Amino acid sequence: MLKKIWQRYWHIIFVLYIPIYITCFVSLENRPVDLGVNIHVALDDYIPFCKYFIIPYMLWFLYIASTIIFFFFYDRIELIKYAVFLITGMSICLVIYYFWPSYQTLRPQLNGTDIFTDIINFIYTADSPSNICPSIHVLNSIAAHIAVSKSRFFNNKKILKTGSFVLMVLICLSTVFLKQHSALDGMYAIILAAILYIPIYSRINVFKKIR
Repeated sequence: MLKKIWQRYWHIIFVLYIPIYITCFVSLENRPVDLGVNIHVALDDYIPFCKYFIIPYMLWFLYIASTIIFFFFYDRIELIKYAVFLITGMSICLVIYYFWPSYQTLRPQLNGTDIFTDIINFIYTADSPSNICPSIHVLNSIAAHIAVSKSRFFNNKKILKTGSFVLMVLICLSTVFLKQHSALDGMYAIILAAILYIPIYSRINVFKKIR
């Protein structure tokens, strides 16, 4: 019985990365906030703060969790690719944060009392403006959409794939409209995603012989 369960769900071992990631990230967060390079580009000054982008920003958690759970039960091969993309990308980001620490000073002073402002203030308190480049929020959103667009379960579901794309774009935009990230953080995340795409999803991917 246990052997059959393991043979069917052995890919649950990927969850072991979660405590490793959290431990490493918290350790990096405990360093001085202003350690390293202040990330800023001219484009950041033209992007206005918009509190309503907290909605897609928070939907990121549901987006990542729901896609992982779906692929875990319905598409093992896609789950493996997706997990490799996420784990490799996040690990690379952690290494970059360690050797090339970064921070930003873009956050505005918030004085509102509405629910959007309250949530943003909570995010600002819980998440320091450091360890930001590349943006993991952007990187993982791109990974989620790629997984959805490549899965055979969504081949003829244009509405779902379009919805996934729109959500991905909104999540990426939310990082700069909430002043959680510089536009440069998102740009480097896109470059990293493009690099990871080649060995995982392109025609020369390393998973061709997996069944």
